[in-house]
Amino acid sequence: MNKVYKVMMCVGLLSASISCSDSFLDEEVKDKYSPSSLTDKLGFDAAVVGIHQHFATLPKSSNDQTFINIWSIGTDVLWAPAGRSNGDARPYFDYTQMNASDPAALKLWRYLYKLINNANNLIKGAQESTVAGLSDADKKVYEAEAKFFRAYAYDMLVTLYGGVPLVIEPTEDPRTDFTRAAVADVNSLIESDLLFAVENLPKIGSAAKEGRANKAMARQLLGTAYLRMGEDAKAEAQLTEIINGNSGTLSLVKNRFGVRANLPGDPFSDLFIFGNQRRSQGNTEVIWVLENENPTDKPYTTDSPQQRRNWGGGYYDIAGMLPTDSLGGRSIGRVRLNNWVLYGLYEDDDMRNSKYNLRRHWYFNNTDAKYSTVRGQEVPYGIDKEFTLTDGSKIKVLAADTVWRLAPYITKWSAFDPRDTFGYGMWKDFILMRLAETYLLRAEARFNQGNTSGAADDINEVRNRSNATPVDAGDVTLDYILDERARELIGEENRRATLVRTGTLVTRATTLSGSTTLANGNIETTNGLTSKHLLLPIPQLEIDLNKDAKLEQNPGY
Repeated sequence: MNKVYKVMMCVGLLSASISCSDSFLDEEVKDKYSPSSLTDKLGFDAAVVGIHQHFATLPKSSNDQTFINIWSIGTDVLWAPAGRSNGDARPYFDYTQMNASDPAALKLWRYLYKLINNANNLIKGAQESTVAGLSDADKKVYEAEAKFFRAYAYDMLVTLYGGVPLVIEPTEDPRTDFTRAAVADVNSLIESDLLFAVENLPKIGSAAKEGRANKAMARQLLGTAYLRMGEDAKAEAQLTEIINGNSGTLSLVKNRFGVRANLPGDPFSDLFIFGNQRRSQGNTEVIWVLENENPTDKPYTTDSPQQRRNWGGGYYDIAGMLPTDSLGGRSIGRVRLNNWVLYGLYEDDDMRNSKYNLRRHWYFNNTDAKYSTVRGQEVPYGIDKEFTLTDGSKIKVLAADTVWRLAPYITKWSAFDPRDTFGYGMWKDFILMRLAETYLLRAEARFNQGNTSGAADDINEVRNRSNATPVDAGDVTLDYILDERARELIGEENRRATLVRTGTLVTRATTLSGSTTLANGNIETTNGLTSKHLLLPIPQLEIDLNKDAKLEQNPGY
């Protein structure tokens, strides 16, 4: 008993000494992104990785197939097959359902402000921390990368919501007093951040890692922001630096290359093949690539991107057909290219309209013996037809299957992994910026300044690569430039942001997609779209929580 008593006394005294120690109560953050962790180079590197990791959750947006559709659905390029794109996407093609409690607008708002806060933490650390072995020039690179992402977030916010709260310091305590800044003030911060990034980021090909930020990324974002601001000469100057100022490191891909160069295809399709999408893999056109790895190979990747499922046709649901690499893997057709894209946008010989880039034909490929009578035959498109199998059973292919099962689709997101025939995820890189868009952005800047000849030259750089007929200067209009962006960038660009930025969403979406309904009622598109939808609603939940100041709502919501 004496021994037990002595042990208990020692424990009690030890506990008392610990509880009275101020240092014991000090919090040492080891598992969170925090300015206090920016005390060495490893901390700065971890902070940058954290920003990239959070950024990646939006383009990949793996946990909600419908959310990622809001960038293109309900615009001028896509229809929504009935029942295929509900959830977050529905108010973006049935605009009568858009209101201040829109869940996608809330998700986007919170995602962007988290990106801003992460960037603010790194900016503050780079400006204030003293780290042995880390020069001022090194810290400016970290600061520039953070400012690039802060500008990216604010550019998307101001484009889609208008004036928004400006937060330029890390938010460490709860705040309920936000007010909306003027658009001009948001623009000023974007310009300042990106000019700093242009000055201090490494040149393309010289960043610490291939996926890290570079000068060309900052210039392209700044050029796009200047176009939105009406600063066309400044936009042209930034974009020209990308086109002419990279010592030949950037060029349009005009010849076959990469992992399938000896197989049927064309240079445009080569751009988007897994194993070809990075500069280190021979893709001389890419400016910014979000790297994505199969978790079977790289367990640190971000969830399960769903772009292939959304953009591809659901052909696997036709009897006698199986998911296969040659057909792009398993997709479920949540979106459908509209008839303007399929039948009015491309010239027949335009490379971007080739069978390698726009799938219009399918074939029965099931290897089971009973399908031997149909295997290898083309699956009919747009007609009702019945096939008899060896066991006497029937396959019925219906004209209605063109809505999503056999709907033509772009192949940019095609991917197939024989270890995952169900198609749980899409393990491809994301090309976020490339040189073809740079030319089209500069064409827009030149057109806005009355230089239609220069605009035509830039457009023809892109069209010549695709064997499309060159455009004459007298035929260049903003609509023509937007048409060319659709031909070149469909499935890549944030089409909604482009049309909002140019003020053309309502006109183009209602004219080129409209309220078209197929005979069976299976297409929904731009019902109720009006000018108020040029801006998204400020999330009502954020307004309600902001009890100590008035966060103004956008008109009409």
